[in-house]
Amino acid sequence: MIQPIRFHAFSRPMVWGGRKLASHLDKKLNNDGPHGESWELSDHPSHLSIIAEGPHKGKTLRDLMLAHKDAILGKHSQKHSRFPWLIKYLDAHDWLSVQVHPDENKVKDLWPGEGPKNEAWFILDAAPGSKIYAGLLPNVTESEVRKASLDGTIGNLLHQFTPKPGDFLYLPAGTVHAVGGGILIAEIQQTSDATFRLFDWNRKDASGKGRDLHLEESIACIDWSSGPKNPVVSGHTPSRPSNVSINKNLVDCPYFRIDYRHEPKSSTISTNGFMQIAMVLEGEGSLRDNDSSTPLKKGETLLLPASMSDQIWETKSGQSLLLATLTQS
Repeated sequence: MIQPIRFHAFSRPMVWGGRKLASHLDKKLNNDGPHGESWELSDHPSHLSIIAEGPHKGKTLRDLMLAHKDAILGKHSQKHSRFPWLIKYLDAHDWLSVQVHPDENKVKDLWPGEGPKNEAWFILDAAPGSKIYAGLLPNVTESEVRKASLDGTIGNLLHQFTPKPGDFLYLPAGTVHAVGGGILIAEIQQTSDATFRLFDWNRKDASGKGRDLHLEESIACIDWSSGPKNPVVSGHTPSRPSNVSINKNLVDCPYFRIDYRHEPKSSTISTNGFMQIAMVLEGEGSLRDNDSSTPLKKGETLLLPASMSDQIWETKSGQSLLLATLTQS
């Protein structure tokens, strides 16, 4: 557990997905249909990520957590029985449902056995006309949300904005949100698949059936004290690498610290005893120590165990990373 660990990505077909996971991030999709998610790093029972190379090749992240949890998670290993995050790329070609996720208290009653879901999005690509809904407008009431969810006007009660590549958005559990219209996202979230749908844009499958909605559960999950959510501008300029080093903190919450890193030449990445993950947003480079070198290509995700040795990060004409650190809970 002293070097970066790479896993096989796992793509998921979704009715709202597209093909950007392949065209923009070079993901291998298992059919020609729409794919909405690429699970990069998962210890969730729905899919256990498999190590792609090295001495632990073929083992799952669950195997590593059972055998090497302290080395992986470091100072916070005793707080987690499962790996704490689910790391994804999302292709929101069409509209995701208007949805809400439970916090650690609500999930115990509403979805026993699942975990809470606080999440963060980094926008990699956004088509003209795309949009993000994030948070209720001020003074919206439960009765208004209930009525609007049933009559299809819920969007009128939500804060909305047009995203740009490089925007970062933190979505605490209990935030009503939706996204769509051609947006490619790097997502860091707690290990959970707990989603309650308020509205699904009257979408029907080939047999004329819509997806299930969860009005009562959604109403119960909403944090009514939480208002509109606005993005943080990272300074990321896709395909136009800066010749200046950037190290900008985007969020530091009880679930993860996330920083945007851009390096035009070389730098050092040290875990300092804290587990990290690195999502490669742009460019090519590598991480190396005295014994090995790990290539870094756009669209990849690497686990950096807490016990990892210091790595020299070398880039070819500039590279950008999203670096998440397990610092608190």
